Order: sequence, then C-alpha cells, then structure tokens
Amino acid sequence: MIKKLQVILQDSEYRKIRRLARTRGMSLAEWVRQALDSARQKEALDDDSTKLEAIRAAARHEFSVCDVDCMLAEIESGYIAGRQP
Repeated sequence: MIKKLQVILQDSEYRKIRRLARTRGMSLAEWVRQALDSARQKEALDDDSTKLEAIRAAARHEFSVCDVDCMLAEIESGYIAGRQP
C-alpha cells in the first residue's frame, strides 16, 4: 500500500532541498525518500548500538550468584515471606 506524506517547509528550505535533489539528478520526492530511509537506518543502528553497549557494560561486572536451584529457592522464600519482586 502506498501512503502520501505532506511536509510543510519554509520557501528557503524547499529551494535548498530541491537544489540538492537536482544536483544528484533525482526528483525532490526521490531525494526525500532516500533521506528518510537513511535516517530510519541510522536510527535502527543507534538503537542496536545502545542495546549492545548496555550488554557489554553489564558483562564487565562480576556478580556472585548461586546455581539455578539455589536462585529458585531464594525467589520462593521471598514469595513465602510476602515480598514481591
């Protein structure tokens, strides 16, 4: 499905963008589509980078933990004592 997007620009902004499109030999619409696609890709990369950095930061820490059975027992004892996570 195709959707139409309306963007309101100042005359000076419009002229600058139209000039950029012309220098690249493309229509204004194609230039805008490519600019939006580039911005979307950058946003996705930034989001992935942020997540990876959080994982790396967490991995730099050392936490003392017991095995899974011990953890489950501690969680269960918290429920029994009335403490919710």
